[in-house]
Amino acid sequence: MRVDLAAALRLAAAMNWHEAVANHFSLAVSPDGTKFLLNPHQRHFSQVRASELLLLDSNDPDTMNRPNAPDPSAWCIHGRIHANVPKARCVLHVHPPYATALAALADPSIKAIDQNTARFHNRMAIDRGFNGIADFREEGERLVQVLGSRRYMMMGNHGVLVTGDTVAQAFDDLYYLERAARTLVLAYSTGQPLNVMSDEVAETTARGWEAYQADAFAHFAQLKLGLDRTDPSYAT
Repeated sequence: MRVDLAAALRLAAAMNWHEAVANHFSLAVSPDGTKFLLNPHQRHFSQVRASELLLLDSNDPDTMNRPNAPDPSAWCIHGRIHANVPKARCVLHVHPPYATALAALADPSIKAIDQNTARFHNRMAIDRGFNGIADFREEGERLVQVLGSRRYMMMGNHGVLVTGDTVAQAFDDLYYLERAARTLVLAYSTGQPLNVMSDEVAETTARGWEAYQADAFAHFAQLKLGLDRTDPSYAT
């Protein structure tokens, strides 16, 4: 589990989804989801090793008083989600270029204009209540309510958040989310009207993706092979 999460961090940096030493990935390791791994404070995604990942307990009130305390915003967002949403085993929060550009629009929804964008049809929570940097408990609790039962959240004026059962599944969803956002931003940039699918076709397409769930594991495994060839230090 540590190796997979470290790999995801390295891959996100390679794909330019990260931002400085901010943004965070986490993975639940206990049955109830309250204990989780998280990337350490002020470590660049491209440098994180599996052994450096923090092991935290979302119910531990002394977490932020320790010398190796996590980033306050990570504790706010990931700590509250892992405390309240047991099914969100893996939580990936980043500010990738295209998805963040969409998050800055008055309408940040992902329109179904191709099969990648349709993947997220009626499956995305949208947060329109940005209150500044999310570094206090109440904001984390609010984001939990916005996420609800959905796996993805477009965080208005902020970025995106993806949850999944495993690192491989969450990473694959994040990959397709940024691809979908890129397609939509490029389509918007033409100034031409969007050819948006009907709700019926979009829903059929979104459900069609369910037959390809095994691809997420194959995709992630192939990406890890690339890391093993170029810099296997992520797994140490």
